[in-house]
Amino acid sequence: MSERLYALLRSDWAPGFLLRGGPRGVSGTSSPAVVRILGSRSIDEDGEEVAKSFDDLTPEESKERLGKIVDKIDADQDGFVTETELKEWIKKAQKKYIYDNVDRQWKDFDMNNDGKISWDEYKNVTYGTYLDDPEPDDGYNYKQMMARDERRFKMADRNGDSIADKEEFTAFLHPEEYEHMKEIVVLETMEDIDKNGDGFIDLEEYIGDMYNHEDEMDEPEWVATEREQFSEFRDKNKDGKMDKEETMDWILPADYDHAEAEAKHLVYESDSNKDGKLTKEEIVNKYDLFVGSQATDFGRPLEDIWWSCPDEIRRSVLAVHILKIDPTNVTRSSQVGVT
Repeated sequence: MSERLYALLRSDWAPGFLLRGGPRGVSGTSSPAVVRILGSRSIDEDGEEVAKSFDDLTPEESKERLGKIVDKIDADQDGFVTETELKEWIKKAQKKYIYDNVDRQWKDFDMNNDGKISWDEYKNVTYGTYLDDPEPDDGYNYKQMMARDERRFKMADRNGDSIADKEEFTAFLHPEEYEHMKEIVVLETMEDIDKNGDGFIDLEEYIGDMYNHEDEMDEPEWVATEREQFSEFRDKNKDGKMDKEETMDWILPADYDHAEAEAKHLVYESDSNKDGKLTKEEIVNKYDLFVGSQATDFGRPLEDIWWSCPDEIRRSVLAVHILKIDPTNVTRSSQVGVT
């Protein structure tokens, strides 16, 4: 595992790094909720997580539990689920995932239980013995990683006291969720991909981040498509490279709402009578679609599963799911490497 992947994995918004069509962030995935299609943690009628995931249920049990969730999604209790209600429910799920994740990690880092996490606490828990030997023989440059963490911590620390409260620590773990943290998301992305250190991402660096041509004689078709995407859409000023602003538009586009896209997809696929809204019966009839959706998934940690997959597989999963959400959005799909 490379230093970059290790750092991203620990940051808890790693999968979003692959999702160039939306916010960089589970960890990843906002932590892009689209990443969470790879797993499912169900909720009960009060919106709380339950012990058994949908993966562990029979089809009939899944339908029964999904029916209970539908009652909660239907905010006005009129017997129909609209696209707007689905979008709001999905956003609620995204927020719950983020705050639950922060709560889990909070216990590990707040060593003195004072309700705050200092930079020293985070540093000691994360790096421990590596502080004495920041450049061991295992291939990781912990000194460099720690410097990156400290830079991000300082940006999240709005009052500059080197101590993070819950909101500041959330910004540290999920920078893509905060406007004042977007600069660090872009900066870290560019540092990861900019191999020649000139402060830009050129075409070969862009392709090299997605594809290792050493293992194949001929480039896959999707790589050629990516080259076209770079020239036609990424490199807006046509100077052969992406600057900071162009990279921002690539990884944190302002015009793409994942919750809205997923809601549209669910309605489109499930609305059998095409009246623009869903009955409980229509939703339950498509239970296999919904139990793999953000609407029923609060995003359990998937790092072990996600990062055990090769880069190409991860990108394929994300690209295919983007096309499922919006079949017309070939551009967004190709942003993660597959059309």
